Amino acid sequence: MQRKCQPSNFDCPDKCEPLAALNISVRKCRTTFVLRENRDYFVCCSFVFCRVSTVDPLSLCLSPGLTEGAGVLPDGPLNAAVRETVMFTTNLTPGTPFQSVTWKFGPENIFRFYGSNLTAPEYEGRITFFMSTGSLELRNLALTDRGDYSVDMFIAEARPQSGRTRLDVYEPVSNVTVTSSSTELVEFNSSVSLSCSSSGSSLSFLWLNSSSEVTGSDRVQITDGGSTLTIINVTRYDQGPFRCRVSNPFSEGTSKEVNLSISFGKFSFNSIYFCSCFYIFHLIFCPTEKVSGASVTSPSNLPIEGNSFRLICDAAGSVFTREWRKGVLDLTLTVNMTLTNNNRELSFSSLNKEDKGDYSCIISNPLSSEEAKYSMIVIYGPETVQITGPSQIHVGGTFKLTCSAASVPTAKYTWMPNTGAIVNSAVIYRNNTELYDSGNYYCEARNDITGRRSSAVHELTVTHTVPPGCSGGCIAGIVIAVLVVLGVVAAIVWYCFHNKKAVQRKKSFTT
Repeated sequence: MQRKCQPSNFDCPDKCEPLAALNISVRKCRTTFVLRENRDYFVCCSFVFCRVSTVDPLSLCLSPGLTEGAGVLPDGPLNAAVRETVMFTTNLTPGTPFQSVTWKFGPENIFRFYGSNLTAPEYEGRITFFMSTGSLELRNLALTDRGDYSVDMFIAEARPQSGRTRLDVYEPVSNVTVTSSSTELVEFNSSVSLSCSSSGSSLSFLWLNSSSEVTGSDRVQITDGGSTLTIINVTRYDQGPFRCRVSNPFSEGTSKEVNLSISFGKFSFNSIYFCSCFYIFHLIFCPTEKVSGASVTSPSNLPIEGNSFRLICDAAGSVFTREWRKGVLDLTLTVNMTLTNNNRELSFSSLNKEDKGDYSCIISNPLSSEEAKYSMIVIYGPETVQITGPSQIHVGGTFKLTCSAASVPTAKYTWMPNTGAIVNSAVIYRNNTELYDSGNYYCEARNDITGRRSSAVHELTVTHTVPPGCSGGCIAGIVIAVLVVLGVVAAIVWYCFHNKKAVQRKKSFTT
């Protein structure tokens, strides 16, 4: 930012030297500044490269050759709500040695740092200045705080920096209500207007009939900035429920449902018999053709996770209604689904794995109905790559490592073992292992349709000794040893028993 120096009758010296008249010392430097004695007297040297060490940087006047620094504030606008807090964060490195910082709202100074903090009176208690980066926090926002904010910074041994951004302050959306000019209507003879009202600021309006967006047509008019919906010559399919969704960049809200009561006239039953017998008198009541050739197709590319996707429901004949189902249940719209064009188009903003399944569209009129189906398989992956197999074996042993991943279609696998020989398979085997088979075994899974890849690593150790445990020979040796011990014990017991009997017989004979 440049501004002209104040005129003065002071003659600039042709070289840098102390200026006794101003009682301030001058030293040579690279930038031309305004010399200031007080708030009412400026001295401008346009050709002498001098700097006054005691000058207040906020009063400096930049020469035409000094450019403004790159923007230090983020691109706007910043969005915030009334009574909330906003942070104007600079992109400067913490610890920047500021000489002075000035924050402005429009042309007015709201905060200034030059040795100490100075806040404009109307902003007292609402501002916090962060000295480490020059950032500013503004609290208790009001609608009047909406506008352009700028900052000018003077940094020691560096060129000045500045930035500009915009703050938009919104009153949050609340109290969304819909009122109807009439709720008792007669088919083809009545018109109705629905008015949507809401608290908040910078409001946008969207009308919904059930879960479908209402758009303008010859019979449907949306006026007053979207807040009024008018339906001319209502039909039985205009009963609703209608809702009004109001939003601004900060928040949104939706009204309660409003249903219209529409009478079908004297012959409201309108059976197929009535339609065929009185068709000439009630042409507008009756479909002219049965529904036929119902289909659900997609104009999109393959259904890949994360991509958008569309399904179109169409048929020949007189189409009155379309109803969508997933499986055997009525379709419940999730956050990534939208029905438009009188339920003709089902759109997915970003597919996920849970969107897979069988979708059906039922197209009907009073004469007939048909159902069309579409089976969706969402392509995704690979993800969650896993390697199963031993982590330690002995020399001469055999091992098998298996690589798996969640992927549709099934992923393709590539092994990169420590030997360097690449194996294109989900399973890798080794017989008669050697010590050099120890190391890291890498498995990469890839999906050629999504173009995505994922990998995992498995560490295998080959040892000299047999791992803890006992082989068949070991077990046989133990069994034999136990039997020998039992035999010895039995022999000792037998010897003691018979020896005792012999002693007893000898005593009896002596007696």
